[in-house]
Amino acid sequence: LKDSIYIELVFLSFPHTDSFRWVKDGKQFREVLFESGTLTADEKEELQFYQGSYRCYVANELGTAVSDLVHLITEPIPTLAKEKRQKRRLFEEGESTVLYCSPPKSSVAPKIHWMDMQLRHIPRNERVTTSLDGNLYFANLLYSDSREDYTCNAHYINASIIIPKEPIAISVTPSNSVVKNRRPQLQKPAGSHSSYLVLRGQTLTLECIPEGLPTPEVHWERMDGPLSPARAKKLNYDRWLQIENVSEVDDGEYTCIAQNSQGSIKHHYAVTVEAAPYWNKWPADHLYAPGETVRLDCQAEGIPTPNVTWSINGTDSDPRRYVSSGTLILTNVQYSDTAVYQCEATNKHGNILVNTHVHVVELPPQILTADGLVYKATEGQRVLLQCKTFGSPQSKIDWEILDSGPALANAKMSQTSDGNLQISDVSEDDSNIYTCSVRHSNISISAELQVLNRTKIVDPPQDLRVLRGNDAVLHCKFTVDQLYLLQWCLYGCRYSEYSDGSLKITDVQMEDSGSYSCEISTKLDSVSATGSITVLDKPASPHSLELSEKKERSVTLSWMPGAENNSPVSEYVIEMKEEQNPEKGPWEEYNRVPPDFRHLEIHLQPYGTYHFRLRAVNGIGSSEPSPPSESYSTSAASKTLPELEQRQFNGPGFKYKIYWRQASDRGPHWKEGSVSHPPFIVNNTGTFIPFEIKVQAVNELGAGPEPVVKTGYSGEDIPLEAPSEVEVTELNKTAVLVRWSPVSMESVRGHLLGYKIHLRKKGPRTHSRRSLPMHVPAADKYRVIKVYGNKVKTVVSDLQFYSSYTLTVAPFNSRGEGPHSKEYHFTTPEAAPGPVSFVSFESPSETEMTLRWEAPEKPNGELTGYLLHPQQVESIDLPLVTEFTLKGLNPQILYHFELRARTAAGDGEPIVMEGATLLDGEPPSAINITAGQTSVNVSWVPGERQRNFAFSFHYLKKTGGEWEESEKVNSSQAFYQLQGLTPGVQYHLLIRPGNYSWEFKTAGPELHELPSSFVTQGWFIGLISAIVLLLLVLLILCYIKKSKGGKYSGNTQTTSPSLLEKSLHVSLEYLNVLGDSSLLWSDVFQLLGKTNTNGPALGKSLLHFKLLSPTGKK
Repeated sequence: LKDSIYIELVFLSFPHTDSFRWVKDGKQFREVLFESGTLTADEKEELQFYQGSYRCYVANELGTAVSDLVHLITEPIPTLAKEKRQKRRLFEEGESTVLYCSPPKSSVAPKIHWMDMQLRHIPRNERVTTSLDGNLYFANLLYSDSREDYTCNAHYINASIIIPKEPIAISVTPSNSVVKNRRPQLQKPAGSHSSYLVLRGQTLTLECIPEGLPTPEVHWERMDGPLSPARAKKLNYDRWLQIENVSEVDDGEYTCIAQNSQGSIKHHYAVTVEAAPYWNKWPADHLYAPGETVRLDCQAEGIPTPNVTWSINGTDSDPRRYVSSGTLILTNVQYSDTAVYQCEATNKHGNILVNTHVHVVELPPQILTADGLVYKATEGQRVLLQCKTFGSPQSKIDWEILDSGPALANAKMSQTSDGNLQISDVSEDDSNIYTCSVRHSNISISAELQVLNRTKIVDPPQDLRVLRGNDAVLHCKFTVDQLYLLQWCLYGCRYSEYSDGSLKITDVQMEDSGSYSCEISTKLDSVSATGSITVLDKPASPHSLELSEKKERSVTLSWMPGAENNSPVSEYVIEMKEEQNPEKGPWEEYNRVPPDFRHLEIHLQPYGTYHFRLRAVNGIGSSEPSPPSESYSTSAASKTLPELEQRQFNGPGFKYKIYWRQASDRGPHWKEGSVSHPPFIVNNTGTFIPFEIKVQAVNELGAGPEPVVKTGYSGEDIPLEAPSEVEVTELNKTAVLVRWSPVSMESVRGHLLGYKIHLRKKGPRTHSRRSLPMHVPAADKYRVIKVYGNKVKTVVSDLQFYSSYTLTVAPFNSRGEGPHSKEYHFTTPEAAPGPVSFVSFESPSETEMTLRWEAPEKPNGELTGYLLHPQQVESIDLPLVTEFTLKGLNPQILYHFELRARTAAGDGEPIVMEGATLLDGEPPSAINITAGQTSVNVSWVPGERQRNFAFSFHYLKKTGGEWEESEKVNSSQAFYQLQGLTPGVQYHLLIRPGNYSWEFKTAGPELHELPSSFVTQGWFIGLISAIVLLLLVLLILCYIKKSKGGKYSGNTQTTSPSLLEKSLHVSLEYLNVLGDSSLLWSDVFQLLGKTNTNGPALGKSLLHFKLLSPTGKK
């Protein structure tokens, strides 16, 4: 395993030689590396030696970049200790058991396989399952489970080994008695509650393994909202609930319910989601000019909130730099502030680090945006005219409008921080030529803005009410300035069959009811308008006719209403058929009653047999008659008394007898009271109760004729009852049919005006008490839909794809809104996603193009992949990637691409792009040179369709010397700095490969060389040196000879300077005047020894010297 341990550092090269050093557990590890940052293990070291946390530092003269921490875990190959063969385990049929695996521990959990000795997998099902730790669970045992070779095999994928455990033998004997069923119990987890901490991005698996007889079923619920099947998957025969890529929305409480015919048991899982740090905002690399203020914003999210710190070149920040809320502020920056700045965010779950390069330099301005671009927009849109600049300090940009002056004089025009011109609410008057120029320079570009008329629907579709069986035509008239696509959408979209944009539906039926949208789309804008078709029909027949309160001369008829078919019932017609009087016809109308009546007392003639039926009437017409009621016969009368005239009622004790009862109930008895004159007040009637009322005149002689029943109501109040049995049926991906059971008329306490549906959007198919805030428009989050009349269903449309909703239904009358129904949770299905975003191109060669993109802002579901359709190339199915390279392209063709995201519901809207491959790159032919004293800044504009090209700068002093070469430079860099130059010197500059040359002169004072003369020439200095040397040798020889031949007295006497000393003095003076400082002496000479008793004598003399010529040669 030692050979396979290496840590490789992927880095971006910086100018000049890079050096690499590794730090392990906070201490320097090994020596500094050059050329490559790869760290490889040494076979001589023990494996455990390399375990730890590593961080790499890459340095050059512009700063030091720091890598993220790398955690290396080393461990030996898992091995199994010798095991004893387990004894056979005995069980009775119906019992539960667990076979334990207990594999050797490893940092990466092994994959467990339960097999027999023939390496066949043990069958698994709801009764026999495995747990996350690899144990084998039996909810109940069968006789067929007896075997001797249950073997646990642990597969360690990283180590590429499989370790078999000792086989386990079990024997199941049939029970001598009837096996007793038992309610479920949980084998795992234990208890009723458990808690789990999971980090954002990890995979969470909850397990629920029950035992019992019969085998329990397992159901999963989420306590704080619906369980999203898209996020939570049920595995292992529903014993596992798995959530991949956990996010904050998954935080909450989950419940497992295991049940069989004997009972149930629950276990609650409290899931807490926390997060290691992740970036919310990080600073970008940038160039700054001396004296500017640098602000580096660095924001990280995490749970708990991470701590953000800054460092410079891998060390602690300079105390003079100000840090506030993760933002590093550097004021009045200088060249010395050029460095790599590190922002690091840390919490208990980890840390992340980002490097930001700050380069303090002065560069001339350039405009990188192409000249002559044409921008198109429609009225009312916002347009951004681009003017991308390059330079340091950042260029000051001015925008001018042809013949109109400065653009910023217009209130609706503004300039962004990077120099682009933003125009809001554009109109036709804004069509013009716009010029972007760099202030205090002659650099500029122009752009043309063309403003087209906005696509408008001038005559939107109307809300139609159409009789069933007729034709419906929705019109949609519009104006458009460009190529367009017209679609009509209800349950999906279809093209209009009519050139004028209308949509015709023939023989409409009830299912054609709904909201239809007319959508016109162009490349620049789109517009839609909605109309509806409501299919009307006669009401359905009343049903459930019953006869009650059967009296000698009356009977009470009750019924139930049928469907209204989108037109409210205005009245019920009661028809009666008398068998004894066939001359009256089969059926005759008896009475008409209001739509909220459900029963009526009918007065009959004696000695007759009667049948009854009803018709419902709405604005369309009368329904078919209901099935007839049972027959009812009245008894014969001895005589018939004619009705008396009113004057015949006069007599003593005259009064009015009042009878009343609730009309909305089927069986209340009549209540009565009397009064001598009106009015008569009935108390405790309740609110808005319909009553049947009879008033009969009586006196002491008797009662008058049977009165006619009239109806009346008590006063209104807000409804008391909430609708029940709320149901939601999916019609399409953005529309549902909502049904509910009507409230009783007694609870309405007034005229029912209708129902209000309160619809609340909770989020994208999930909910969490700790989810991050989502920016959803208020209109999308909460809506109230009013349904008028007695309708108990309606279509709710314009829902968002792949979202969770909650709705309630409440009745309302003229006094207000009643209580809400119980919340009903539902979700909308996946749909085709929206367009992908942020598409970019890169061309590694003239025949290849790499596309990069980001996922759609509106995925409308779980993305499954992408569909790429290049022009003249077959469509390409792509997995969940965000880049793809096309090969074999023609460099002369401008390709047209369509890229769509995909979900299980289909392909999304395409994003249309055009692009061509990049041509072979070449070095820049035009450069801008800004020279300093010891460095020069070179900048250029990269080619539009040119691929990155590597080249180098070659430079030479004009006075002579050797050519020097820079490191490799990429053509896309647009900037390079040559360093280590001599001040005040003229240079030649070449680019290789290439045939371009330039000249420049560094700033600073010019260094002048001494004029050449014969005394500084090498031959003259050599000649003088030889003469001096010869002269010194001769003088020394003469002096020695004279010393040997002379006589001196015994006393020491001071003598005058010798000839030798005088000669040396003269020689030195002569040498010193030759070219001033052009000759340097050292170790002039020294005379050693003077020990002669006969007189002064010089025993030894040595002369040490060296001569330096002006060229520095010895």
